[in-house]
Amino acid sequence: MVVTDISPAIVRQFLDHLERDRHCTGVTRNHRLGTIHSLTRFIGMRSPVHLSWCTEVRLVPFKKTDKTLITYLDKAEMDALLRQPDRHTVLGMRDYVLLLFLYNSGARADELARLAIKHLRLEDPPSVRIHGKGNKIRMCPLWPMMVPMLESLVIGRGADEVVFLGRANKPMTRFGIHRLVTHYAEMASDEIPSMQAKRTSPHNIRHTTAVHMLRSGVDINTIRVWLGHVSLDTTNIYAEVDLEMKTKALASVDVSGQPAELLRQRALPSLMTFLQGI
Repeated sequence: MVVTDISPAIVRQFLDHLERDRHCTGVTRNHRLGTIHSLTRFIGMRSPVHLSWCTEVRLVPFKKTDKTLITYLDKAEMDALLRQPDRHTVLGMRDYVLLLFLYNSGARADELARLAIKHLRLEDPPSVRIHGKGNKIRMCPLWPMMVPMLESLVIGRGADEVVFLGRANKPMTRFGIHRLVTHYAEMASDEIPSMQAKRTSPHNIRHTTAVHMLRSGVDINTIRVWLGHVSLDTTNIYAEVDLEMKTKALASVDVSGQPAELLRQRALPSLMTFLQGI
């Protein structure tokens, strides 16, 4: 395979050309560049003679984009979401436990979809073993109220079965979990109008868990471990977006010695009066 004919400059031209046509495919320049980076990583690992070329191509930077602020639910909004499932029905109770579990654990939708009964520890103290990104394992404590609800959900089933099943008693997918959350969010938005401007999803509930823990005084490193973040920089975004904590921080600054009222401005003489007095 001859790859040395492709220079980093040609890669940039190729990306610029694809950028002009991105509206036709919906794939961004950075998506394509990520694919090229993966290809050069593959080549570099298997062809040392091309290592220098691969390094040059992988130095082509990603296009900078504006970062969007994460969204999360306030406590009243989260409570409204949890009130939507009809707990008098089997499916409604399952949905309630699913929403509450997402809020308790901060789990991702795919982590919840893969959660097996054997990963639950319902003895005191209750906890769950979550298999996250990059095969990373983390332990998350559960609220005591979760124990009887999870027990009724998994009773009489095998340890290797997944916890949350769909209508046909087949494992729920992350897409099904996403649809379930958005369905109840639409219902809750009729009760809480502020939710209409928010795109509620399983990942937003994960953000909600982090922000609510931060507001309760949990230190940022504990939240990092709770959510399974590798870097503390990823978790710091929750401190940046929480306006309530910023308001409390501002209120703690002592400005009691400063005047609370505006001083009246002295009336200045007009220019003609000044000139006539010269």
